[in-house]
Amino acid sequence: MDPADRPRPIARRPVSAPPRAGVRGASVSARGSRSPGPRAPAAVRAEAASIAAPIGIVRRGGPDAVIVLAILALTALGLLVVYSSSAMAGYLSAEGDTFRTLGPQLQWAAVGLVLMLVAMRVDYRWLRLVSLPLVLVAAALLILVQVDTYQVTVGGSAQWLKLPGLPAVQPSELAKLALVIYLAHWMARRGRAVAGFRTGLLPFVVIVAPFVLLIFKSPDIGSAGVLGVTAVIMFFLAGANPLYVAGLVATAIGGAAVLLKDYQVERLQTFVDPFADRLASGYQPVQGLLALGLGGLFGAGLGERAAAGGIVLPNAHNDYIFAVVGQEFGFVGAVAVIGLFALLAYRGFRVALAAPDTFGGLLAAGITAWLCLQAFVNIGVVVTLVPVTGITLPFVSAGGSSLIVSLVAAGILLSVSRETAVSGGWHASGDRGRRYGWAHLPGPRRRALPSRAPGGA
Repeated sequence: MDPADRPRPIARRPVSAPPRAGVRGASVSARGSRSPGPRAPAAVRAEAASIAAPIGIVRRGGPDAVIVLAILALTALGLLVVYSSSAMAGYLSAEGDTFRTLGPQLQWAAVGLVLMLVAMRVDYRWLRLVSLPLVLVAAALLILVQVDTYQVTVGGSAQWLKLPGLPAVQPSELAKLALVIYLAHWMARRGRAVAGFRTGLLPFVVIVAPFVLLIFKSPDIGSAGVLGVTAVIMFFLAGANPLYVAGLVATAIGGAAVLLKDYQVERLQTFVDPFADRLASGYQPVQGLLALGLGGLFGAGLGERAAAGGIVLPNAHNDYIFAVVGQEFGFVGAVAVIGLFALLAYRGFRVALAAPDTFGGLLAAGITAWLCLQAFVNIGVVVTLVPVTGITLPFVSAGGSSLIVSLVAAGILLSVSRETAVSGGWHASGDRGRRYGWAHLPGPRRRALPSRAPGGA
């Protein structure tokens, strides 16, 4: 080709940024052009030349302080309420131990907080390397819990897996985190192909449906619903066709109606009017409402449930722990808990919108949607907005599997929050044109990048 016929590159105005410690480059443009000053690292210039859109300027810093405070406040409140709701039952037990429930919960909280700090410090992009093995392990555990030899049945639900030499775990909790990570990686790889039928909808159903069905079979309708809705939200945010999303929702509702068992249908009937059979099927929801009502504006105080009527509340330290919060801390305490989850949702989606790559945006959105949706379902059950289903309140309810997995998920969300970009989110250019077929790391944390320019957009 004659040199005169060659297309001339379009000049781009370089984006300048002040130098910072450990960063040798002061400015990088879309094609690797540089402004006068120190030369940008070769890795930065090569990456800038590999994409058509201008490279996003990534700012690294500390984790989102608001999210950290919300998580710590919910976890601390959970430990207090777990002790308050379980101490008397432990004292009246054969062991006479008031710390029978709180002791293990303190251990799980300590382990979970350490893992949260580790996850917060590790570059979240490394999760792309383990996304497939992690989701396969989660699927294997969900299959294994269906085997009578290893399953532990509590309240007619076989959700717990007991392997020799290990404590009982709840595979559905790990499955939520594993599937969110894998879907974020898979959708980031697909890019705009997610909107197609054969390239988006069909593989999405093949990936998600087995997890939802296995959890539903446990039976655990609450966790199955939370996982399914979270996956659909991620699918929609990744750019799926809205008609396909509507069809998925309609199909899921119809399938659930067909697969419901008799006692689950009875729960739906009780949900319409729990007071119609308040001593049988409506006993638990009615007791939860009475506990909330007796709490008044400011509640009876921590450990003073007897002063508010001494309501007998089944699963007080677990599924119905929000009713204990309302009974002991009143309307103010209940609104505070709801406000903390609302704050988590707001900040979490802000992190997703500011993420430097598509994987980070979808990962942050999926984790936020999962945790806050599960909180909504748990609270909705207590206030009879949702039919009774056994599901924990993240960070608050007793349970090692739920607490540890929730804290690890929060740590991953905080890892994403440590990096923001001018043009981030789940449609960022960071995942376009890169070979993620085998989960190769994009590497923004493995090389020096300029910080955000003062006053930049």
